[in-house]
Amino acid sequence: MTVEPLLFGFLIVMAVVIIRMRSLLAAAMLSGIFSLISAGLFVLMDAVDVAFTEAAVGAGISTVLFLGTLALTPTQEKQGKFKVLPLLAVIITGLVLLWGIADMPYYGDPAAPVHVYLAPDYIQGTAEHFHIPNIVTAVLGSYRGYDTFGETTVVFTAATGVLLLLAYRRQDQDQLVPEVPEPDEGEE
Repeated sequence: MTVEPLLFGFLIVMAVVIIRMRSLLAAAMLSGIFSLISAGLFVLMDAVDVAFTEAAVGAGISTVLFLGTLALTPTQEKQGKFKVLPLLAVIITGLVLLWGIADMPYYGDPAAPVHVYLAPDYIQGTAEHFHIPNIVTAVLGSYRGYDTFGETTVVFTAATGVLLLLAYRRQDQDQLVPEVPEPDEGEE
């Protein structure tokens, strides 16, 4: 038996624990651990570049942003009413995703289109098109360059949005605090 299914099962259990947790600090720390285990799973699946990104962004930067945000907010989540509509949206999205992957080839299938058509073209065309001897470097630096730029833009936009929301909230709180008049010297 390989270790990948065991790690994937552990990730599912950890996701459920994170969702059920009320301490936001513990949830932030477990999210970082979740990302680190995901990075290990990506390494086992021979996706080292994705693992590196997951470790740096998911376990590193995101955890630091979560902890920074928690320093400015309450540490306990407020209990709210259970809402059915978001749960229904998640279930429908999950079912659509499962339906979408139903006809995909099995993981590691050598007859998959990516191995039959795309990989040979990358192997043969890398030196010719980019004059870079390392195929992995050529693919990451050229073919996936737009993808990497897009990921960086998304993370930057999310961080900027969080910082703007926190600044807006703090400004509103400052305006809501009424000024207390100073007592006169004769009054106490």
